[in-house]
Amino acid sequence: MTARHIEFERLHNFRDLGGHRSADGRTVVPGALYRSDSLGKLRGADWDRFLALGIRTVIDLRYPWEADAKGRVPEPHRFTYANLSIEHRPYDQAEIDPDIDPWRYLADRFAEVTEDGVEEIRQAIELIADAEPGPTVFHCTSGKDRTGLIAAFVLTLLDVPEEEILADFALTELATERLKADWHTAHPGRTMRWPAYGRAPATVMELVLADLEARHGSPTAYLTDHVGITPETVARLRARLLTPATSPTPTVPETA
Repeated sequence: MTARHIEFERLHNFRDLGGHRSADGRTVVPGALYRSDSLGKLRGADWDRFLALGIRTVIDLRYPWEADAKGRVPEPHRFTYANLSIEHRPYDQAEIDPDIDPWRYLADRFAEVTEDGVEEIRQAIELIADAEPGPTVFHCTSGKDRTGLIAAFVLTLLDVPEEEILADFALTELATERLKADWHTAHPGRTMRWPAYGRAPATVMELVLADLEARHGSPTAYLTDHVGITPETVARLRARLLTPATSPTPTVPETA
């Protein structure tokens, strides 16, 4: 795993978005915003480790029926909890046709989310910007696609370079084998048709961002003009999640 990953026994893809650099040289504050796979898996020592992070806001990006079936974060009353399903057209990744281009297929599913889930995407980003003091975490089932999309959008609004956004998305690859093992445990007797289940190569997010540029001019234009993220929300997001700007060192005039 990487320094961004926080080790849990039952969670495989919990990591800190802190440390990314914005174009103006500021840094995403460590310990302020986390992304994860399903928090419904938290138990025992994992639960204690999660509570020790001081998280105050939990954003669950799954369908309500997923949360009902697989469980929400334990004791949701402890947190500001929001279930915002950004995906509206469910599909089964384990059943993806192995003969098609899987990365283009996934990028097309992301495109559906960016069109169908505008309202929930806006609400999720606004909640991250306006959450009560304390860290925030957002998650889906594997912490890969829906979570990866919101992470990419937040980092875009923080003016983090695209290469870092792609690298962040691809870190899920370190959790792929454990995510596949979870699937097999949850579906005894089923055959996984798609051999690349749980993969998250940077190519997928690269296609997603290129699609947004083709349709909307840029990912930022999509977020501001189509989703409706206001300049005020961007300002609050940056104030909350970026280290303060450093003042330039004053120049001392030379004396004769």
